[in-house]
Amino acid sequence: MSFDKEMKQLYRDILGNYIQTQDEQVLYQGQKLSRKSLENEVSPEDIVSIHKEVIEEIYSDIPEKVLHSLDFLLEVMISYGLALREHQTLKSKQRELRSEIEVAANVQQNLLGTNIPDNVDTLEIGAVSVPAKQMNGDYFHFVDEDNGGVSIAIADVIGKGIPAAMCMSMIKYAMDSLPDSRKNPSYVLENLNNIVERNVDPSMFITMFYGTYHPAHNLFTYASAGHEPGFYYEASTDTFHDLEARGLVLGVDRHVKYSQYEKELHKDDMIILLTDGVTECRTEEGFLERLDIIKLIRKYMHLTPQEIVEAVFKELEKLQEFQLRDDFTLIILKKAV
Repeated sequence: MSFDKEMKQLYRDILGNYIQTQDEQVLYQGQKLSRKSLENEVSPEDIVSIHKEVIEEIYSDIPEKVLHSLDFLLEVMISYGLALREHQTLKSKQRELRSEIEVAANVQQNLLGTNIPDNVDTLEIGAVSVPAKQMNGDYFHFVDEDNGGVSIAIADVIGKGIPAAMCMSMIKYAMDSLPDSRKNPSYVLENLNNIVERNVDPSMFITMFYGTYHPAHNLFTYASAGHEPGFYYEASTDTFHDLEARGLVLGVDRHVKYSQYEKELHKDDMIILLTDGVTECRTEEGFLERLDIIKLIRKYMHLTPQEIVEAVFKELEKLQEFQLRDDFTLIILKKAV
């Protein structure tokens, strides 16, 4: 849109007044006119063009070289105006996309949300999961079992953003659809692997750990599909061990079988589960070692499991200058009695 006659006359009056007075109040009037021009979608080249017309009307003896310079400026502004409009269009699309992602993130949070069980008398639980961006490629979920125990799933999509969130939604639905009588960890992973292999793009894989705590036997049974090994803390010897479990990531081979493992838990023993956003925390000095994670957990072992995971997260977030480079999930199960 170009200047109308009214705006052109206003520009002429303001410009002529400023040339005569160099008054700041007149300059402010020019700034107000520029905002009005922006509201009316007047292009930069139109402003330069009207400036040239007005200055020629005010001064008939302007040197030809000055007029040529204004012609040159007009050509520059034409290109600049095109780039500016393209930039504004992209910004508008970005705002729309950002709004859509915010809605998707809220839907994901509501859909995948889980409550930390507080009805398992012999077990204390702490969990924290923070996405590096709006959409979380990590997933964890608690399931209350009929025998008073609890099952825990923790997963990480190799791939981020909205596709990862969609994968996690599918995993959640598949888990909810499993028969109650067939929820032992190895079966859960085999069932989910079959679904992922048939429905997820071959370029995306999911690592997953699934475990169940049986309070009657103080037993924790578990299986892993290529997931980051957790830790087992043995209170009687005050030592940490890797919670090793072999298994192929979900989505590679539909017919793969998963081994099932078990750990007997005693008072103050802990199961620590995590994603690679914890163990592969990057700082300016490089990646943290697993031993560094153990040292951090030891530092806060006098606290409750929930306080421990929150304190460890805050320390690692600070080490990364409050800019997470990967999704972060840390869960601690502690045998209370």
